Amino acid sequence: MHYFLTGGAGFIGSHLAEALLAEGHSVHVLDDLSTGSIRNIEHLKGRPGFGYTIDTVFNEPLLAELADAADVVFHLAAAVGVFQIVESPVRTITTNIGGTELVLKQCAKKKKTVLLASTSEVYGKANKVPFTEDDDCVLGPSSKGRWSYACSKLIDEFLAISYWKERKLPTIVARLFNTVGPRQSGRYGMVLPRFVQQALSGGPITVFGDGQQSRCFGYVGDVVRALVRLTREPRAYGEVYNVGNDREITIEALARMIRDKVDPNVPIRYVPYDQAYETGFEDMRRRVPDLGKIRGLIDYRPTIDTEQIVESVIEHFRSAR
Repeated sequence: MHYFLTGGAGFIGSHLAEALLAEGHSVHVLDDLSTGSIRNIEHLKGRPGFGYTIDTVFNEPLLAELADAADVVFHLAAAVGVFQIVESPVRTITTNIGGTELVLKQCAKKKKTVLLASTSEVYGKANKVPFTEDDDCVLGPSSKGRWSYACSKLIDEFLAISYWKERKLPTIVARLFNTVGPRQSGRYGMVLPRFVQQALSGGPITVFGDGQQSRCFGYVGDVVRALVRLTREPRAYGEVYNVGNDREITIEALARMIRDKVDPNVPIRYVPYDQAYETGFEDMRRRVPDLGKIRGLIDYRPTIDTEQIVESVIEHFRSAR
């Protein structure tokens, strides 16, 4: 099989490329390096079947050529990270919606299977926990740019599902919940690598808000295996699946876990949302997936817990140093 990955030099994309090559497939990565890094795929250069192009999905002739050569397309390219979303809402909206529309348009010509990486952010301020794929999505007002990312990714989902219903393009939507692991950067607001880097630098570890908001952290290896298996299951076409871990931990508890593993003397400092992001910033208190649907389809079960993930990320950053 030949796979085409948009955003393939990103954190998840690089792990996905690695896994597919290990199975003996060929992979081509397209990335503009706006949030991805060539370092993420450096170790793949020279591997049989691996190729990459530094460019954007908005280069439509190139996109058409790469999509046409593929059997399966993973569309991972997107504007990511809370810092970027707050600072550049226009780029967030146009990148996510415009890029997805172009990918689907080109893949529809030859009916290529497309997996769209979406996000748990689309559940917005919903307070019914755990979140199931058919739950209502409750977004905040358009005056708060924080919700532009969730809204744009929700439009992406509508596009993907509509292409399946109207044009019979085999599409699958994967709603990812806080995927973490080695090679993830804390530069754009991802909390776990940010905490680890702060702890290794002597602190303080900065917790935004009161720290009682909770998240579920899924190991990138588990998530990648799920994404690959979804593309090989025709019953997944036109469907949405939560992907991640369903074990909760508060952000405060995560900070304490990381501090204790790195250096118990590292201080933890609490920063109000208004100072960390922007005035009136809104956040979700809990974000927990119901994994029943994906478990029923491909028997997906997370294998790595939060403590093991934290240890692997600490080791990754220590080795990098």
